[in-house]
Amino acid sequence: MRILRLYAPLLTGDHTLCWVSAGDTEKTFVNEVETVLRMACAGDAIKETKECEMTIVLPQGTEMEDGTFLSVRDCGALLRWNAREMKFQVTVAGFLSISAKVQIWEPLKTAVLTVSDKGSKGERKDTSGPTLAALAGTLGCVTKETKIVPDDISEITGAVTRWSDEGYNLVLITGGTGLSERDVTPEALAQLAEKTVPGFGEVMRSQTLIYTPRAFLTRSVAVIRKKTLIIAFPGSEKAVRQCFEAISGGLRHGVETLVGLSGAAH
Repeated sequence: MRILRLYAPLLTGDHTLCWVSAGDTEKTFVNEVETVLRMACAGDAIKETKECEMTIVLPQGTEMEDGTFLSVRDCGALLRWNAREMKFQVTVAGFLSISAKVQIWEPLKTAVLTVSDKGSKGERKDTSGPTLAALAGTLGCVTKETKIVPDDISEITGAVTRWSDEGYNLVLITGGTGLSERDVTPEALAQLAEKTVPGFGEVMRSQTLIYTPRAFLTRSVAVIRKKTLIIAFPGSEKAVRQCFEAISGGLRHGVETLVGLSGAAH
């Protein structure tokens, strides 16, 4: 579907193109002006208020449930609907424009596991785990839980098993994919795998060769247990960013296919 209208009477009427962004306190901005983002369907009456607001008008019958996302993929914006306050919150900044294609995304319940001996002892600050959670958020993933465990097969399998049993759609793991004796993340996932998805690791390695000729040494893997997709990334923040970029184009579609969500159909 497409955006039919961007109506903001206190920002000089209709807009054909605007930039939306978020502040540090969950405030939203339109063209750098603090603005509340509302939604209406074609044919709905739009009330003018004293509050600075913009209304995104969508096709008749469009329904947004609490916590769902409005993805404006061509222009990069990602908005999340707050049903209690009847407004959008900006998850990813980007452009809104008349006739821009949008999709409604259901949130993907996500957990992030950091595998690190030093991190589990508090001897090293975990930066790759929070980075993974933030990157996943750009695809409509909501990270419900994070954990740090040592490089130990039983610790890794314990955390992943619990999350898949609890119905998590996606588990992202960082660390333990190298060649050292303590790197056992792929071995742990092999014990849990009901299916393997080799393309994720293949693309990570092939795409990140542009950054380092040693990219092929990483043992990043992806497996499925029940209705949970589990992906293992390298342990450094830089490598996490590069590898996530490599797979981001198909990651959400893969999870939607696995769990039977219909976001791509809108």
